[in-house]
Amino acid sequence: MDAKAVLKYSEDHEAKFVSVRFTDLVGAWHHLTFPLHELDEGSFEDGFGFDASSLRGWASIHESDMLLIPDPNRVFLDPFAEEPTLVLIANAVDPITKEGYGLDPRSVAQRAESYLKFTGIADTVNFGPEAEFFVFDGVEVNNEPHHSGYRIHSDEGIWSSGRGEDDFRGPNLGYRIRNKEGYVPVPPADSLSDLRSEISLTLEDCGITVECHHHEVATAGQCEIDFRFSTMLGTADNLQIFKYVVRNVAHQYGKAATFMPKPMYGDNGSGMHCHQSLWKDEKPLFAGDGYAGLSDTARWYIGGLLKHAAAVVAFAAPTTNSYKRLVPGFEAPVNLAYSARNRSAAIRIPMFSTNPKLKRLEFRPPDPSCNPYLAFSAMLMAGLD
Repeated sequence: MDAKAVLKYSEDHEAKFVSVRFTDLVGAWHHLTFPLHELDEGSFEDGFGFDASSLRGWASIHESDMLLIPDPNRVFLDPFAEEPTLVLIANAVDPITKEGYGLDPRSVAQRAESYLKFTGIADTVNFGPEAEFFVFDGVEVNNEPHHSGYRIHSDEGIWSSGRGEDDFRGPNLGYRIRNKEGYVPVPPADSLSDLRSEISLTLEDCGITVECHHHEVATAGQCEIDFRFSTMLGTADNLQIFKYVVRNVAHQYGKAATFMPKPMYGDNGSGMHCHQSLWKDEKPLFAGDGYAGLSDTARWYIGGLLKHAAAVVAFAAPTTNSYKRLVPGFEAPVNLAYSARNRSAAIRIPMFSTNPKLKRLEFRPPDPSCNPYLAFSAMLMAGLD
């Protein structure tokens, strides 16, 4: 779309407000909302001003003024707003230089894509993340001077097997999933199938193509919803929309969704395996005659990821909790190696198809607590090195 097309889209859908969204350093989505009459063609060049000093790790109070420049190619209607609201994804831009702010994650991803083209190695990198998550009935967290701790409420959780009847959850009907035995059961053991279907339909309404959804390995509502791969920037945008939709649909169901990597001891954590491939002139560059059907370009890219893995995971697995997931026994990657089919390797080569267009690598250490713009950029730059 261009600016005129966005304005026509908003008119056709009778939008009353526009929500301009951007991502901070840790990956949280923020927004400013304006009456629609404040949006015109000039807004896509002049932007909207905001205080960047109020965000963690961004500008100082002495240089706080910043602009949000909307991207007309990323627009959808907010499926959760009471009033019809247009959503635009924006870049943070320095008001003096008019260039992308150095600490704006989306601008970082755009610069990484530009560098890829500059190298001449490829002109496109595609990413396809598998962002797993948990949906709980509720969570209690206490951090007081005299006690601290947390408690997870989940009727699906194996620890609820012995509960009695209560007003909140009703009778105990069984069908609890045991630890590490939750992969793709049918209902009623899979108690969240309808919720995932609603998330999937909502994602489609937001312009994201869903490929599959299912229950994951852990008990207590671990889920996975896969959406179609796209360019690095497009996929990072999609992942921010994905998290927003998951959290809000769960909230509407009276539940709490979390992308925390390892919320429970003794069961599988939530990863975000990142499938990726390089393309040039619409031709795949990772397919070849080598091990696992890989090309030399693919092996060199893998070498960069392995060489810089310790630095990459600082962006791709950024929390203390991330490393509670990366332990043996729970299908997590614990070996700094690449392998066909082996899920304990940091890099797995999927072998489901011999189609060259589907040849890719899967980098397994990332988890969904990461900032996708920074994590994807780190993976790309490591691979190119």
